[in-house]
Amino acid sequence: MSEVKQVETKADIVIKKLAGRIGAEISGIKLTANLDESTVQSIRDAILKYKVVFFRNQQHLDDKEQEAFAKLLGKPVAHPTVPIKDGSNYLLELDSNHGGRANSWHTDVTFVDAYPQASILRAVVIPEAGGDTVWANTAAAYNSLPEELRNLADKLWAVHTNDFDYAKKRDNVSTEQEAESRKVFTSTVYETEHPVVHVHPETGERNLLLGHFVKQFVGLSSFDSTHLFSVLQNYVTQLENTVRWHWNAGDVAIWDNRATQHYAINDYGDAHRVVRRITIDGDVPVSVDGRRSVTRTKVKSFSEEE
Repeated sequence: MSEVKQVETKADIVIKKLAGRIGAEISGIKLTANLDESTVQSIRDAILKYKVVFFRNQQHLDDKEQEAFAKLLGKPVAHPTVPIKDGSNYLLELDSNHGGRANSWHTDVTFVDAYPQASILRAVVIPEAGGDTVWANTAAAYNSLPEELRNLADKLWAVHTNDFDYAKKRDNVSTEQEAESRKVFTSTVYETEHPVVHVHPETGERNLLLGHFVKQFVGLSSFDSTHLFSVLQNYVTQLENTVRWHWNAGDVAIWDNRATQHYAINDYGDAHRVVRRITIDGDVPVSVDGRRSVTRTKVKSFSEEE
């Protein structure tokens, strides 16, 4: 049996596989808005193949350059509820000093129907120890399900919402920060029905669409939903499906948000951590039987004067 190729090279580009089922580090590319089409295609191909790719030593990127580069991969979109960083057009800043700790497994913004296809995250301030991020391959998770569970998952739909208790595991966040973060995050409350299994529009792979925005499975009680969610979600987060990245300031990660979940580890105490993210507009997911996700609820929860 031939060995799996661990390193790919193309011109000056080197792609090094990092884990068995997900993740690669790309070197030989300086991320700018002026990359040629061939280089951009190499990045796109790597994202689809490895689900998440990493670039070291991109300290030349500032907010403006990060936004300019993002446009090479698609249409950047701002977060639907959280305000953008001052002076930017799309950037979401996650600052640990202001409640920016999301230590829970999730796929970005799945509480809307056409959630982002990709995310581009740049490390700005990184603790000396801790603050890693872990990604999981949701296609590999689906493929690892026993046949009986796959057949069940293929038929299931789930309600995703941004109105949930995301504070329950967030240490080192004050009560005041938590209240303000929740008020902003749920300024408009969304509830969207997604298939638990969606067909990737580019690779054709089937992926489990779960994560912490899931409120309940359609047609099941909260009690049954909680237990079944735990069973399916555990297949996503098996260590064999994951890759862990230790950040340095200037690093950039780009992931296929349609084929992954991720978890920012909150293990750095009072140290400061700042990362800035841009998301790329996506398509409405399609189930294995051809039905599309739909947003059922979109309600503004407080007035602009409050």
